[in-house]
Amino acid sequence: MDTTTTAAASPRVADERLIRLTAPAGVKVRTLAAREAQGGFLRVAISGGGCNGLSYKMRFVGEAKPADILVRSEGVEVLVDPKSALYLRGTQLDYSDKMIGGGFKFSNPNAKASCSCGESFSL
Repeated sequence: MDTTTTAAASPRVADERLIRLTAPAGVKVRTLAAREAQGGFLRVAISGGGCNGLSYKMRFVGEAKPADILVRSEGVEVLVDPKSALYLRGTQLDYSDKMIGGGFKFSNPNAKASCSCGESFSL
């Protein structure tokens, strides 16, 4: 067996200084992952667009890409691509079940401005 290929396919492991889920976010993500059965990893990414120029994207995936960074937080395996990691460093993902203002919320110390919906930001 070629261990070089296996190692290259594994994501790098980082700690919660990159991204950290709160306990409520961890519970909600695990619940959604079980219900949706799309894969065991939560991919968090940054893409262009949104009210302030950059927006957060989340989806479940079944496997990591070789360049991904893996963070384990609150029982969730989070994958982040290297480019998104530059924007996410120090981010906290929270969840609230309030009827008004509820849902997932990103608290990103790198954001200079964010929109009222909390789904986009600028640097």
